[in-house]
Amino acid sequence: MLSLIPLIILFLAIATTLAAAIRILKEYERGVVFRLGRCVGVRGPGLILLIPYIEQMTIVPLRTVANEIPAQDAVTKDNVTVKITAVVYSKVVDPKNAIIEVENYAYALRQLAQTALRAVIGKHTLDDVLGEQDKLQEAISAALASQTNKWGVKIDHVEMKNIDLPIEMQRAMAKEAEAERERRAKNIHATGELEASEKLSQAAAILSNTPGALQLRTLQTMTEIATEKNSTILFPYELMNVVKDLVVK
Repeated sequence: MLSLIPLIILFLAIATTLAAAIRILKEYERGVVFRLGRCVGVRGPGLILLIPYIEQMTIVPLRTVANEIPAQDAVTKDNVTVKITAVVYSKVVDPKNAIIEVENYAYALRQLAQTALRAVIGKHTLDDVLGEQDKLQEAISAALASQTNKWGVKIDHVEMKNIDLPIEMQRAMAKEAEAERERRAKNIHATGELEASEKLSQAAAILSNTPGALQLRTLQTMTEIATEKNSTILFPYELMNVVKDLVVK
């Protein structure tokens, strides 16, 4: 029984050595290999063989990652405080630099994104922040890329998710929007009145030049009144003569 103990220890040592020497990387992973502390290259994907206890490998994913930036209080150029939440989409394109040039590239990216977000918002007015988000997102992406390129991290794009305004500003904007709607409604009403008056003026000119048409219009109006209300209508004698003349013609 005692003779089996050395064999078991040997077996465990061999298994541990093989576990440390054999690695399998997926298609979207790369391994940065260090030999006695010195970087000797990037390996993967597939089966990777390492020299046990001499080489170590750090795995770096290459897929696009969504880094959510928590709500940031930023002051616009016209001194309005807004709270903005954003998402930065990035991916590693140089695994070696992502490990060597920065201690924790994901954490560093989030911190840099917060600073860049506040800096870009501070250069624009509130109207620009609300109406030109595409322009601001491109500016934030450019500010991030200028720093992350040396880390081997590529910025795909930046999305501003939520923009929260102070309550006072929301009320002011609501009043402004309501006033704008009222102005448009009044303009539409005034335009309709103008068109109606023009049509009535044209109709009046036609009727004034055609007495018979005016009398027929009067008869039509009386007919409509008689249809709606059961009443007796008195026709002027002159109107009856006109009607008689029209019938004879």
